[in-house]
Amino acid sequence: MSVHFITYQDGAKVMRPVLTRDEYLRLRGSEKQKAILKAVRAGDTQQKHRLVQMNYSCVPDEDGALKGCRTASCSVGMDIDFVAPEGLKDEERNAWLTEQMARVPELVVAKRKELGWLMLERSASKGYHLVFRRHEDLSQEGNLRWASDLLGVKYDEGAKDITRVFFTTTADEGELLFLDDEIFSTASCPNASALVEEDTTHRVAALQCYSSESAYDPQARYNGMLFKDIIAKYWELFNDGKIPVDGDRNVLTFELAVTLRPICGYSLEKLLQVIPNYWASPDGKCSREDMDEWRKAIENALKEPRKGMPYRLKQVLQALRSTAGVKACGGTLTTPPPMPKKLPPLVKLLTKNVPWLYKPAVANAVFPALGAHLHGVKFRYWDNVEHEATFMNVLIGRQSIGKGSIKKPIEYIMEDIRQRDIPNRQREGEWKQKNPGAKQKKDPRPTDICIQMLIDNLTDAVFNQRVVDAHNNGERYIYTMVDEIEALKKVTSRGTADEVGLLIRKAFDNSLAGQERVGADSVSGIAPLRWNFNAATTPPNARKFFARMVNDGTVSRLDISTIIRSDDDDDTAPIMGIYDHTFATALKPYIDRLNTANGLIECLPAKKLSLEIKQENHDTARLYDSEAYKVFSYRANVIAWLKGMVLYVAHGYKWDKTIADFVRWTEQYNLWCKMLYFGHQLEKELHDEVEIQRQSGPQNLLDLLPDEFTREQYRQMRQSQGRMGNGDSTLRTWVCRGYIAYDDVTGGYCKTEEYKRKFGGKA
Repeated sequence: MSVHFITYQDGAKVMRPVLTRDEYLRLRGSEKQKAILKAVRAGDTQQKHRLVQMNYSCVPDEDGALKGCRTASCSVGMDIDFVAPEGLKDEERNAWLTEQMARVPELVVAKRKELGWLMLERSASKGYHLVFRRHEDLSQEGNLRWASDLLGVKYDEGAKDITRVFFTTTADEGELLFLDDEIFSTASCPNASALVEEDTTHRVAALQCYSSESAYDPQARYNGMLFKDIIAKYWELFNDGKIPVDGDRNVLTFELAVTLRPICGYSLEKLLQVIPNYWASPDGKCSREDMDEWRKAIENALKEPRKGMPYRLKQVLQALRSTAGVKACGGTLTTPPPMPKKLPPLVKLLTKNVPWLYKPAVANAVFPALGAHLHGVKFRYWDNVEHEATFMNVLIGRQSIGKGSIKKPIEYIMEDIRQRDIPNRQREGEWKQKNPGAKQKKDPRPTDICIQMLIDNLTDAVFNQRVVDAHNNGERYIYTMVDEIEALKKVTSRGTADEVGLLIRKAFDNSLAGQERVGADSVSGIAPLRWNFNAATTPPNARKFFARMVNDGTVSRLDISTIIRSDDDDDTAPIMGIYDHTFATALKPYIDRLNTANGLIECLPAKKLSLEIKQENHDTARLYDSEAYKVFSYRANVIAWLKGMVLYVAHGYKWDKTIADFVRWTEQYNLWCKMLYFGHQLEKELHDEVEIQRQSGPQNLLDLLPDEFTREQYRQMRQSQGRMGNGDSTLRTWVCRGYIAYDDVTGGYCKTEEYKRKFGGKA
């Protein structure tokens, strides 16, 4: 066979053989290779030529040069690229490409013996690289055409020369999908067509330690979910992410098989295809005794009594659905959707002084402060409901990761409001001195006092006074910033998370809030709650604080952002840009436009975009079977649209592609963060709701019984449904009404045709 690594000598490509799996994986798996591939996938295609290059179709001449090589090897490298049909919209093109990508591994697995499959990897773009055994009686192009016809996929006609090199991806499981050690063989191949007919399963060594006799299928799925993902999530939830090892392999493999058998049709063959052989060595080798142990553990699992869907399996599938929801947002489990390269001018200005790692968080965190500058402004959504610029941003990230990066931009945005608050606070303080609280007030409190920036330690009376003042002085917003979400409890006298949740729900809808008191000195007043805030917290604290508010609409009303530093990122403290008079001067025109806006503002392109996103979210929720994604997407769309409207006003009532792209991204980013931190809990709670509804209400016991049943079966069914007594009177009633008949021979009961006719054949 043939694997050759490409290097350069005096500017020309030369090649050397790669002889072992370890060397091959090492070349692919370097941190540099991963970083380059990440950049390419993010859109920096210039980096592609820095990826490791391999050739699979030729043998070099004596000087090792690639150019001019005339000797074909015993394997063929095939480039499978997809070119979407012309005329498709972006979302249609993406859907088409996703569908084409998903079907290729299944096609290759189905034809693996006939094809002579040696290697399959994802390419750096939309496509795959495939290596298979050569037919010596066919040319290079003939081999490619043969494989293309066999699989029903087109090969890249521009890549039909034996000297074709492939830009390799990484050694990760999601990139290198299959690898047979035979590809490293240096033995000559006498007759390729004979090799194709040979049963090669005894030589197959997949990336994971799977038994060669299991005919392991890396693309085996259940309801669209890969079994390898189901198994990985199972170990994550029930074995601290560790796979079975010597000492616990028997019992853990047995338990895994018991858990998976309901979705494998209780089929031994299917279980052998999807359950790894944890006795095998890293190179895939396994003794006959160990092979028998692995098989015996699975066979014993099938002998266990069947009890329906195991609770563990339900937990795993729910967790994967929430995981799928994260992926549906355009990111990965560790990387959010990439931010657009070209940003609206205002967002570009506000994020220019922070490193790239913090830009997404800052780009979203600034909107509560921007929205606080609008007063008396309403926007009409596509459903004709009017909304105001309400933004409540929660930044979630681990300790000391740089959540403070949002503070400086917000300080500069809020500076004009802070300056207006200073004289108002002085006037309020003077009035309090003249009118002590314990005595009858001499002077009425000035009605034109309006303080918008709040501290995080208030009483209900103060909070209510600020809300009423803001409403009476131009329908303005009050604003709060806290370093930790827990501090929001001090905004009211009750000091509970539940009270904060109630305020969040009221604020998003601008519902009436306030208090009515009888005393002459008491603060009374009711007004629409206009309250924007920024808060930060860690992932554990976020889940704890909102534990009871994931399924009541509170979390869905939040704009959530995050900062996640990967292992490859520099762990040193971020170096921020300088905020000075120049920055403030550049920001001022945008703030002025927000301050002067008034009335009902509409933007047809924004409305059209929100309708498109609504439909896309609906389709995505169905594709990924994620109820949590669907629920979160409703208000995520509203929040993103509101950001677009604020930018529309700030840019002088101008809408352009940068704003549209930002709205699309921020909606997916918000959804990604919600699914990452709260998706699993919401998925579980929504599922439990359905189960409760399904099981609640009176149930016909006769529906639950089989066509023929004994008295003992009937009594057991009554007990399982919580019914009291022996139920003999109910049996007699069923007999009298002709629903069942007593069988003198068996001593049991059977349902009658009358029952089946009356109750629609439920029996």
